[in-house]
Amino acid sequence: MKYLCLAYGDQKKMEALSKSEFEALVAMCRVHDEELRKSGRLVLVESLEWGTSTVRPRNGKVVVTDGPFVETKEQVGGLFIIEAADLDEAIRVASLHPAAHLGERLGWGIEVRPISDGCHQ
Repeated sequence: MKYLCLAYGDQKKMEALSKSEFEALVAMCRVHDEELRKSGRLVLVESLEWGTSTVRPRNGKVVVTDGPFVETKEQVGGLFIIEAADLDEAIRVASLHPAAHLGERLGWGIEVRPISDGCHQ
């Protein structure tokens, strides 16, 4: 089964990193991503820009609003899709990612969500 792993982070804390700190963090993530790719579990990995837009229907029209909308300092900063036998395995795999260990210092965390096979009601 596939699982979507959303990496949330604190934009202000990330922007406060020096160039060398940021590059070291990126390098650490790339090493992890490559190890996950070699294991056959990595389906997709991408980093995201901080800016967001939300598209919603309002009074019969489409309204676009700049985000993020959630009342939090955390924003989605990256995503990866993995293959795992079940949620427990997906959580174990996600917990190895550097973002799972940066939470205290940089406000990161990973949300792990099963990807529907299209058969849900």
